[in-house]
Order: sequence, then C-alpha cells, then structure tokens
Amino acid sequence: MKTQSFPFAFLNNKIVKIEDANVSIMTNALQYGTAIFGGIRGYYNKKKNSVYIFRLSDHYERFLSSVKIVGCTFPYTKENLMEITLDLARKNNPKTDVYFRPFAYAGNLDFSPSLAQTEFSFSLYMLPLGEYMSLTNGLNFMVSSWRRVSDNAIPSRAKISGAYVNSSLAKKEAVDNGYDDAILLNDLGNVSEASAANLFIVRNGKLITPAKSDDILEGITRRTVLQLAQDLEIEIEERTIDRTELYICSEAFICGTGCQVAWIKSIDKRQIGSGQRGEVAKKMQELFFRIVRGEEEKYKEWCTKI
Repeated sequence: MKTQSFPFAFLNNKIVKIEDANVSIMTNALQYGTAIFGGIRGYYNKKKNSVYIFRLSDHYERFLSSVKIVGCTFPYTKENLMEITLDLARKNNPKTDVYFRPFAYAGNLDFSPSLAQTEFSFSLYMLPLGEYMSLTNGLNFMVSSWRRVSDNAIPSRAKISGAYVNSSLAKKEAVDNGYDDAILLNDLGNVSEASAANLFIVRNGKLITPAKSDDILEGITRRTVLQLAQDLEIEIEERTIDRTELYICSEAFICGTGCQVAWIKSIDKRQIGSGQRGEVAKKMQELFFRIVRGEEEKYKEWCTKI
C-alpha cells in the first residue's frame, strides 16, 4: 500500500518539500536501525474545524527518554520538538485525522554500527491516517512463535527502529497464517504485547495488563487507558499474564497510537468471551474518541489544538 504524505516535512533544521526530505543510502541509521521514532496522532473535529494533537508533550518526553536510553546526544529539547511539530502542522494545514512520525537517527555515513560519540539528527513528517486496524469487527490474534525482544537485548521501553524487525517477523507470521496480528511472549514465556500495541484483558471485572517489566513499550495510549479505567472506577491490575489466561478472559483489546483502541474477537482460534465487543472495551473506545476530538473538558490538557 502506497503511503501518502502531506506536502511538507522537517529535515536538517528546516521545513522542506517532502520530495526534498532525503538521506544518503550510506546513512548509518538505514544500515543498522540506529534510530528512535515516535508516533503521534492528531484528530480532526469537523464541527470546530480544528485538529487536536493527542498528548504531544507526553510523546516527546518518551521520545527523549528513548534517545537517552540509547546514549546518544541530541540537539533538541521537548519544547523545541513541540514547536517544530506545531509549525509543520500549520504549514500542512490538515483537514483530516493525521499521524506525525518524529525520527531521531544516526545521520552520519560511518561504516561501523557504533553509536559512540554520535549526535542524532531529526526529521518529522505527516500522514493522513484514519482507522489503521478495525475498530468494529473484532480482531483475530495468534500467539507468535517469535519471542519479544528483552530489555537487556534491545530495550523494549525505547522505540528503537532496529527492534521493530521483531515486530515485523511476528506480524508476518500472523498474517501469513490468516490472523490480523500476533501476541508475543517474553523470554520467560509471559505475555508481553502485540506486534506494535499494548494488550489488555478483562477477568472477573478487573482490567489487567502486563507489567512494565514484562518487556513492553510504555505506551502513551496504555497510560491513557489506565487513567480512564481509574476514573471510571474499574479495578486495575498491572501484572504478569500467562498465555492460558488469554484463552479464558472475558474481554481483550489492544491499544496504541496507530491502532487506537481495538477489541479482540479470538486468540489462537479460541473465542474471547461472547465473541462481541465487551463492556469495558466499549466504554474505553467511546470515551477515548470523545477525548481525542476535544469533546471532553475534563481531559482538555491532553489535547493541543491547531
């Protein structure tokens, strides 16, 4: 599927036409995956003729944390990155839901994969993006034969580009076998996350998600769901989940910037609950989409209007 971008991007400290936002084939990040990326959504509210960027500050805090984990220097502050994002958004003037892809990378042409004494470069582009995975039909998952990359191999709490080969292998296995996506286990055999999304299940009325120590990405949408569950007085558990718990839960859903909040119909050909969207997933979806379009005053600080 061809990806359509907006006409302008940010590269080499300035906004340029997207066709001019290029790097050399010798770029270190292209060879070795020595890069950090992010994903940020903006939601168009037609009634207000405005786009609301969701949790912009939180996304760039995690982005900079990822750079710190890798140990490279970076010439931009969170405030710089937010200003660049808003400037680019105004330049592109979207009238639709939009996705921002910030990218910090080893832009040097060194042959070695070493990141010693490396300063990352920065780029940012925008895509029109609506529903990435089905929000209404229910998703069919499998437990992947591939294990989730561990924190002491490639840190999972950092969005490191090279680590997403792990996600790609799991996703390919799932799609090749007729599923929508995959759930990965970590090296201990515990549930970690989907190929590129956090996972929640419901058992006995409790909303359960793997702990941060189970090699998951510390997702912004995951954090949002946990806060909303607390506000809705739904009991929460962040803990280790066994594979077989997936088969006997009453609900399951994934969340992330790309997939948003999407419910799961089956795992390994075992129907989850009634096979329909559950009450918790329904509440989360409905409240989430009101929030991101700037329609919930209580959560307005999460939305940056452009």
